[in-house]
Amino acid sequence: MNSIEDLYLEYKQDVFNYLLSLTHDPALSEDLLSETFVKAIYSIGGFKGNSSIKTWLFGIARNLWLQNLRKYRVTVEYSDLLEVYVTDNIFENFYTKQIYERVDELLKTKDIQVQKIVKMRVEGISYSEISDRIGISENSARVIDFRTKKWLKDMLKKEGLT
Repeated sequence: MNSIEDLYLEYKQDVFNYLLSLTHDPALSEDLLSETFVKAIYSIGGFKGNSSIKTWLFGIARNLWLQNLRKYRVTVEYSDLLEVYVTDNIFENFYTKQIYERVDELLKTKDIQVQKIVKMRVEGISYSEISDRIGISENSARVIDFRTKKWLKDMLKKEGLT
């Protein structure tokens, strides 16, 4: 694995651009960028390699952004959060409002437990907290979330929306 300095130099601009797309505030994005890499330094031992480093850093950045929203009680539309949930990389994928509406429709076809898990993940709630709230194992929450994302992406692809 690369040193954290190498990771910072390689991904800082991508993470900053991602945060800027979420916050629309360069100063806040810069603060969250710093926090993202500080958190990455402390969390690097837990990185399992199930995703790319870039995706992992984007996940940290997204969670810090969501924490910031909660801290300052900023209201964000569910559809905007759904966009962040569905897209792995906002710069490699272009989705229209129509696609988010379709995702919302597709999610309504799933059972209530799946809908609750997705809603909580969209809101940035950890798998641990989801497992406590719903009464399932943390691993089950992860699997349900993973399978639901995969299903959504497959459905959108099948319908020619991605």
